[in-house]
Amino acid sequence: MCTRFLWSSLGDPGKGNVLVGRSMDWYQDTATILAVRPRGKKRESIPSNPDDPGNFEWTSKYGSVVALMYGEAAVDGINEAGLQVSGLYLSESDYGERNTSRPGLELYLAIQCLLDRFDTVETAVEWVKASHVQLIEMKLGDKPGTGHLALADPSGDSAIIEFITGKPSVYHGREYTVMANSPLYPVQLKLQRRYEGLGGNQPLPGGVDSPDRFARAAYYSAQLPNTSDAREASAYVFSVIRNASAPFGTADEVRPNISTTRWRTVTDCTKRRYFFESTTSPNVVWIELSQLDFAPGSPELRLDLVNEPDHVGNVTDEFVAV
Repeated sequence: MCTRFLWSSLGDPGKGNVLVGRSMDWYQDTATILAVRPRGKKRESIPSNPDDPGNFEWTSKYGSVVALMYGEAAVDGINEAGLQVSGLYLSESDYGERNTSRPGLELYLAIQCLLDRFDTVETAVEWVKASHVQLIEMKLGDKPGTGHLALADPSGDSAIIEFITGKPSVYHGREYTVMANSPLYPVQLKLQRRYEGLGGNQPLPGGVDSPDRFARAAYYSAQLPNTSDAREASAYVFSVIRNASAPFGTADEVRPNISTTRWRTVTDCTKRRYFFESTTSPNVVWIELSQLDFAPGSPELRLDLVNEPDHVGNVTDEFVAV
């Protein structure tokens, strides 16, 4: 239902511009808006049940730009340090029965928590492992919000985190550049080796199933030419993530886990530049984090691309306070 890949524009991890492309595939319109969130904001991990003994609080150390699905759930974003985090659907996710002896973190806030608190993939992964944090499922629209997380930073570091039987399975390293949906990550890595150019002899698949999209993202991102031009690098990443998308309107009623692509983002972790492209709009918009004021006390800013879909280009100055 979604695809993500990480690519460094001069070939070796962390060399040149480090970019992440992701698609958001979903069964209905996601009513996604963009938000700018400053430093110094206090949040709690289980606001719907603050009496839970595992509820904890934090104050944002880093400002961020996030995509809010249904105007509420942070599902993708980057912070001012260049840490990028994406959430993708995974039906096999199992967060386990709530164990109040563990810190609990509602799904809507998981990505925001990481962006608020950490500047590198390594420090975020260390916290996930050491804290034994437990994600708490929340509905996204009418469906369970069960997903896995992908993290990247300007060094080219990467991590994929899946929660199985309540515990995190972490795949941390610069080699973990691609993620899609089902099946679980180790199986995805095995399946991709069936195809030409990825270790096997089968033709590269053209379908919209998760292993097909995974294979195409892995294959085509490995074929991209080196470039030191940031604009060209972004165009390369857009070309691959569009290729790994599901054509608009092709949701499969027989296989409900196959959904149409609603939007795509390309994040330049090096330049701190965040691109957003809606399938229903011909325009690409982007935000320059270097031009934003994340100072504590600054208001949260939002850009409503749902009711105002005709924004285009650099929209950094077009956000409004809420």
